[in-house]
Amino acid sequence: MAQPIRFGILGCARIARKVSRAIKLSPNATIVAVGSRSAEKARRFIDDNGLPDNTRAHGTYESLLDDPEVDAVYVPLPTSLHLRWATAAARKGKHVLLEKPTALCVAELDQILEACEANNVQFMDGTMWMHHPRTAKMRDLLRDSDLFGQLKMVSSIACFLAEPDFLQNNIRANPELDALGALGDIGWYCIRMILWSADYRMPRTALALPNPAKTEVGVLLSCGASLHWDDGTVATFYCSFLAHRTFEVAVVGSKATLTLSDFINPLQENSARFTFGSTDHVVPTELPQEVCMISEFSRLVGAVRDNSGSKPDKRWPSIARKTQAVLDAVKASFDEGFQPIQIAAN
Repeated sequence: MAQPIRFGILGCARIARKVSRAIKLSPNATIVAVGSRSAEKARRFIDDNGLPDNTRAHGTYESLLDDPEVDAVYVPLPTSLHLRWATAAARKGKHVLLEKPTALCVAELDQILEACEANNVQFMDGTMWMHHPRTAKMRDLLRDSDLFGQLKMVSSIACFLAEPDFLQNNIRANPELDALGALGDIGWYCIRMILWSADYRMPRTALALPNPAKTEVGVLLSCGASLHWDDGTVATFYCSFLAHRTFEVAVVGSKATLTLSDFINPLQENSARFTFGSTDHVVPTELPQEVCMISEFSRLVGAVRDNSGSKPDKRWPSIARKTQAVLDAVKASFDEGFQPIQIAAN
């Protein structure tokens, strides 16, 4: 049996708790190190999350990246830090699993992807729902033209009602840490779902909807946009920290419609539901979607590590870049007074 991929976790954000559990449950991965701004904080994370006693606690991010026992890093740091630390990880030869949004703009993401390619390391963003078996089942139905027909419209909604403390103190409302706000955090999921539904055909234009909600310093708390293709396909999305918890998707074809109401996090760990046409589907899974993500990333890393001359899979960097490019266009539409913004084909 091949040696499991040895992970270092670069930062102790809340989402890292979920991913550390996923690494522990994955059959082809293990955690060997945690890095934080202090060794005490890293050790506390190790203890609080039941990681093995021999997990190394690094008191700086640099120290973790210099650890020769680390094959890959999971990076849950604030978005403003992604460019620095994801590129640093790649230059140290560490494969990069990067939280979303991947960067503040596509120009920054390009630098990260260039560093990964130059150092022959695998890149993947942390969009967990893409790895659930439900997603593969839905894809098969949408690609069956006899059943679904042609894509006509996609509607995606992702929102939750944040507590006052979140709006004042969470990094997702801090312009110096996560300046993209709700658009970057949960709008990323909406845009990815739209692109996934369109088989990653890029829309021609993005048009932000007027009257978004912002903090006093301009961070988006609630917003929406429409995306448009030359063939008449249209998509809309709404993302918000100020509305009732909703994670709805409708993918409308000429012959059938697919709907689901928990597209980011399935309500059950061992199964997930969706409706296609008039039929309800339940897709079982032996592993939670975040474990499936870790297992797939580790499989790709293992292929590069264990096979001389193997190259990283380029599909995941391409998907991440397309998502970031659409997000950039939506943000530009907000910044330019809700004007339509052209989106590059690639």
